[in-house]
Amino acid sequence: MVGEKVSPIQVAKLVYFFYFCTYIYKNFNETVVMSVDKGSSQGKVRIGRYPLLRKLLLGFIVISLLNLIISYCFYTPKLYSIDNHNRELVLKYNILQDRIRTLESKIDEIHHRDTYVYRALFSTDTLAIEGIYTPYPESRYKDLQGDEYSSLMTESWKSMDALAKKTYAASLSLDQLQILAKNKERMSFAIPAIWPIDRTQLEWFYSFGIRAKHPIYKTRKMHKGVDLSCDRGVPVYATGDAIVEMTDKGKRRRGYGQQILLNHEFGYQTRYAHLDRILVKEGDRVSRGQLIGLVGSTGGSTGPHLHYEVIYMGRHVNPVNYFNRNMSSDEYKMLMEKMKHTDLETE
Repeated sequence: MVGEKVSPIQVAKLVYFFYFCTYIYKNFNETVVMSVDKGSSQGKVRIGRYPLLRKLLLGFIVISLLNLIISYCFYTPKLYSIDNHNRELVLKYNILQDRIRTLESKIDEIHHRDTYVYRALFSTDTLAIEGIYTPYPESRYKDLQGDEYSSLMTESWKSMDALAKKTYAASLSLDQLQILAKNKERMSFAIPAIWPIDRTQLEWFYSFGIRAKHPIYKTRKMHKGVDLSCDRGVPVYATGDAIVEMTDKGKRRRGYGQQILLNHEFGYQTRYAHLDRILVKEGDRVSRGQLIGLVGSTGGSTGPHLHYEVIYMGRHVNPVNYFNRNMSSDEYKMLMEKMKHTDLETE
């Protein structure tokens, strides 16, 4: 092909074919001479026929050699067709990439509305799926390597894989929103939205997040809820309609102590720990504001307080975000002033 190197295999094939044709022609010529030497009537007939056949064989050899030379060194109609087909494929890949980018922008718009419009209306957290924005390893595309168009094909496949992940996440999110829309009224009573204790009984508030210094281990450690310091025996209330999923007496001076885990459905759970008494049992259905226990200091605790957690879709979230819905700006500021980063827990 013009502008391309002829491979050693192609040269070997050409030489072998030339040698083969020369060998046939030489042996054919010797057969003619032997037939003439016999002097028989059959030999005389062959004298008239073999020269014509010899010329036909020679012409076939020459034409075949020319055809091979032209096919290896110059463009042929078939090669032109293949080249045009390759250019057409490149054009289609470029069009595909443009369409993928267009679809990605549409998915990003849907994600934006999902996060800042729909979920704001339902007062629910953003759906988080681990690894959804993490690209696949390069080994996934190893079969596409080693080709002239490898980079084009690989980038297209990577874009399609990323688009598929985003589409999957958007689909799950919209399915969840559809369920929320059908159960909006029931959900409004189920979402944790009140304080678990009487705010007037609150002495100190211990924050959610990484602890600056654990009281026992003296290291930084994640605090999965908030601690509400108050007197022993202060009533503890369910923060939303729920089913009692679990109650546990706990271990002495370790862990959560006596605790209650409520399942509010719609992806929400709440935990009430270090209780002095548990006033409900597993399987009970409770309503928002219903008395479920009393504040204590059981388990790994250094003083009376309620450890309160909000869990959404299996992930711990900051309960303050739910308290804030029922507080004025002045009340919220007072809460922040009471916030401390020390601990009432030993776990």
